[in-house]
Amino acid sequence: MATLPFTVTTSNTSTSSGESSTENSWCQSNWVLNREGCCIRTAQGKGRGVYASRIIPPQTVIEVSPVLLFTRNEYNDYGRHTILDHYVFKWRDGRMALALGLGSIFNHSSHPNVLYTIDPAHQCIRYTSTRTINPEEEMCIFYGQNLWFDPVGTAENLEPQVYLDQNDQSEFLDILAIDIEVDEVEPRDTSGDPHDILEGEALPFIWKKLQIDEEEESMEDIRTMQAWAVDISNSKYIATMLKWLKQSGLESDTLSHLKRIRKRDSISTLLLSVSSSVPVLPTNIDIGGPYQISVPCHPALTQTSLILKNTLWPTVYAPRRKWEPEKWSIAKVQWARDAINHILRNTAETASSDELPVVAYVPKPFEDEALLSRSFTAKDTRISTGHPLRHAAMNIIRNVADWRAQTSPADPLSDTPKPATSPSNGSLGISDTSCNGVNYLLTGLTLFITHEPCIMCSMALLHSRVKEVFYIVPMPRTGGCGGSACLPALKGVNHRYSIAHWRQKEGNAPAHLDEQIDA
Repeated sequence: MATLPFTVTTSNTSTSSGESSTENSWCQSNWVLNREGCCIRTAQGKGRGVYASRIIPPQTVIEVSPVLLFTRNEYNDYGRHTILDHYVFKWRDGRMALALGLGSIFNHSSHPNVLYTIDPAHQCIRYTSTRTINPEEEMCIFYGQNLWFDPVGTAENLEPQVYLDQNDQSEFLDILAIDIEVDEVEPRDTSGDPHDILEGEALPFIWKKLQIDEEEESMEDIRTMQAWAVDISNSKYIATMLKWLKQSGLESDTLSHLKRIRKRDSISTLLLSVSSSVPVLPTNIDIGGPYQISVPCHPALTQTSLILKNTLWPTVYAPRRKWEPEKWSIAKVQWARDAINHILRNTAETASSDELPVVAYVPKPFEDEALLSRSFTAKDTRISTGHPLRHAAMNIIRNVADWRAQTSPADPLSDTPKPATSPSNGSLGISDTSCNGVNYLLTGLTLFITHEPCIMCSMALLHSRVKEVFYIVPMPRTGGCGGSACLPALKGVNHRYSIAHWRQKEGNAPAHLDEQIDA
C-alpha cells in the first residue's frame, strides 16, 4: 500500500447520544471508506452495492480506486475465462484493469448516476457523480450493453450491512493527493520560441496516414472500365477531332489519367468517352466508327504498374508522393491544446445530464481567421431531442451552416460548392477552395471532437470540406476515421481531410462511451 497515492483510515468513533438523523437510525457500525460518506449495503438478488449516506452534489469525485492490471496474454489465457471478464476495463496500452476497493462494488445501471474516468498515469480509476445523489440512493455505473446478468432493480428490500460515520471531521481517503480538478487538463507548453517546429513524439497527437491507392502490379489486379474509341488513319484529322471532342462535351475527368491518343504503326486511336451510349461522330471527316475497349481505371503508381497498364492503353505515371505531415509550431500546438481543453471541459459538463458525452468544437483558424470569425461548440443531443441523427459533429455542421446563411451575401449561389477534381494520390487536407466554394461549410477549418466520429458523421465532414479532424477517443467498432472504416481514404471520394489522434495523458480522457455507440 506504500506505493498508492492515498491511505485508508478506519474510525470507530460513535455519535453522541444527543445526535439523531435518518442516516444514523440505520447505522450499525462505522467504517470510514472515503470523505463523501459512501457505505456498502446489500440488495436481494443484487448483492452488495455502494450507497450514499448523505447528499452528494453533481461533479463530486466519489472515489479513486487503484487497479490490478493484467497483461494481454494473462487476460486472454486466464482472466477472460472467469467472472472477471464482466468487470474489467480496457487500459490504454492493451492491458485489462480490475478496479479494487469501492470501484469493484459499483453495480450496473442503464441510467448511471456515476461516471468513471481511467487514469493511466496513476494506475487508478476515478468515479464522479453525474447528478445530485440523495441519501440511501445506490450509486451505479454503466458497464456496457453486453451483460452476463439480468440487472435487478430497485432500492427496496435492502438490508444494511456496513455504514459510514457521518461526521465530516472524520479521517477519510485522501483522494486529493491526485490533482484532478484543474483548469487545464492539457498543460500549456510555454517553453521555447513559439515559432519553433515540433515533430514526431514532440507532438501531442499522431497523424493518421491514409492508405488510398493500391499498386496494381499484376495484370489480375488492374481494374479496367469500358471506353469508346475511334481509329484515325489520316493523322491530319487528329487536331480536328481533338477540337471537336472538346466542343462536344464528351471530355471528363474520368479519363484524365489516360493519354488521349494511342499510336500503333500508321493508325492513331482517339479515346472518346465512357458514356453508356454510342458517341455521334462528325460526318464530314473520313474516320472509322466508334468501338469499345478496356482501359485502366486509375493512373500508374509504380513503374511496374505503368508497363502493365500501357499494354491496355497509354497511362499517366503518377507515383505516390511520400506523405509528409504539415509542420506545426509550438504556437499552433498550443492553439490545438486550447481546443482540446475546451472540449474536455464541455464533456465534463454533460455528466450532469443524460446526454452522451460527445462534444465537437470548431475554433477560429490558427492562421487565417478570415475563414471563420467566431468559434462553434456542439454537443450530442440525440437523447434530449429524441432524434437519432443529432450527433455532435452533425450539430456543429448545422450550426456553422445556419450562421453562414445568416451572415453571407444574399446571392444563393455564392456558397454553392463546385464539383471538385479528383484528389491527388496520397494527398491529405482540403481541395482547392476555388473548387469547393470559399465559404462553404467547414472549408479550411479544423474540427476537434472527443470521440472518433461515426461513419455518418465522417461522411458529413467530408461533404462539408473540413480541413482536418482531431479526436481523443478512438471508436474501433463504429468510427469512420480509421475505426471500422476510413471515409477520407475511400476511392472515388472528391475530398480528403487529415486525421489526427490526440494522445491521452494523465487520465484526461473524456467520459466513457460504450464502444458499440456511434459517436
